[in-house]
Amino acid sequence: MNEATLCVHVPPVSREGFASLTVPVERASTIVFPTAEAFHGRHRNGHHSYSYGLYGTPTARALEAQISALSGGVGTFLAPSGQAAAAGVLLALLQPGDHLLLPDTVYGPVRTLADGFLKTIGVNTTYYDPMLGTGIGQHFVRETRLVWVESPGSGTFEVQDVPAIVEAAHAHGALVACDNTWATPLLFRPLAVGADISVEAISKHMGGHSDLLLGCASTRDEAVLGRIRGLVRSLGIGVSPDDCSLALRGLQTLSVRLRHQGAAGLSMARWIAEQPAVERVLHPGLPGAPGHETWRRDFSGAAGVFSVLMRPECSSRIDEALGGLKLFRIGASWGGAHSLVAPVDLSGQRTVTPWGGSTPLLRFSIGLEDEADLKADLAGFFAALSGTENA
Repeated sequence: MNEATLCVHVPPVSREGFASLTVPVERASTIVFPTAEAFHGRHRNGHHSYSYGLYGTPTARALEAQISALSGGVGTFLAPSGQAAAAGVLLALLQPGDHLLLPDTVYGPVRTLADGFLKTIGVNTTYYDPMLGTGIGQHFVRETRLVWVESPGSGTFEVQDVPAIVEAAHAHGALVACDNTWATPLLFRPLAVGADISVEAISKHMGGHSDLLLGCASTRDEAVLGRIRGLVRSLGIGVSPDDCSLALRGLQTLSVRLRHQGAAGLSMARWIAEQPAVERVLHPGLPGAPGHETWRRDFSGAAGVFSVLMRPECSSRIDEALGGLKLFRIGASWGGAHSLVAPVDLSGQRTVTPWGGSTPLLRFSIGLEDEADLKADLAGFFAALSGTENA
C-alpha cells in the first residue's frame, strides 16, 4: 500500500494477553459491515444492535447493562441529561388527549415541560399532593396514561408511598415512572415495587464527581423501552462514549460514596437541627419528616442531600453568610465529592401544596470531606447569621 493509504488503514494488532479491568472507550460515528447484505439488514435486529454511532457503542451498551442490572430492569436507555431522560419518557409515552399525573414536588424543569410543550400538544396534566398514597385514585380519569412519582420530592424531600401509587395506577391501566435520582438503585428500586420506569440523573450520584451530564431510564418491559428508544432515536439524541466511560468509573465507587455520604448527611442534619437559627431540617431520615415511616419501610439508607429552613429573622443575612463558607460551595446539582449548598426559592412553584416558608430553603449536599471540617465551616455560617462571628 502507498503512504496515503497506510495513513488511513491501521495494521491489525494482536489483543492476545491483553486483559484490562476497564471498559474501553469506543468512539464511532460510522459502523461498518462485512457485506452489503449485512448493511441492508442493519435495522432488523432491534434497538440493541449496532447500526450507527448515534444509536450506541459498546461503551454505552456496557453502561446500559450495568444500570439495568442495578435497577432490576430489562433494559436502559441513555440521554444527555437527567431532564432529557425524563423528557424522553414523557414524550414517548404520552399523546394528544392523554392525561398525566405529576406530584406537586416534581423537579422544576419537568413541571416546565408539562405546563409548556406538553400542554401545547394536548397533554393534560393534573398535579397531586405527593403524600396521597392510595388516595391518588381520586385524580384518575379515563385518559390517564402515566403517573409520575419523585421520591423524595425536589426541595422538600417528601417520601411517597410508591407501592400504593403503583397499585392504584395499574388498576386504572396507567404506567408509573419514578424519578429515583436521590436514592439510586442502591437505596431504592422502583421497578422492584412495580413501577414501570425508573429515571435517574447520572450527573448526580452515579457520576459522583460533578463533571458529567448524563441521564437514563430503565424499564421492566421491553415494549415500553422500545417506545422510548424509538422516540429518542427519531429526535437524533445520543450520548458520548467518553461520558459513558466517566459514568462507568463513577459507578465503581457508588456504593462506598453513598454509604459515607448517607451517614455523614444524617449526622450533619441532626447537628444542624440543633442550631438556634434553624427552624426545621427536611431530611427523610429524621423522625417527623413527611413520609419518614415510608422511607424506613422502602429504603435501605439515606443519601447525603437534604434541605434546611432557616428562621425568618435570619432571612436578610443568609446571602452574606453563605459567602463566608470555605468548604461548602454555592452551586446547583449534588451527589459529588465536594459539599454544596444552594438557596432554593419555592414561592409560586407549588399549586396543590403551597410552600409556606418565609425564608429560602438551603439545600445541602454532603460530600466526602471530613465531617468535623464541615461542621466547623457551618459553625462560622451560623455565627454570621447570629452576628456573633467576631465574638
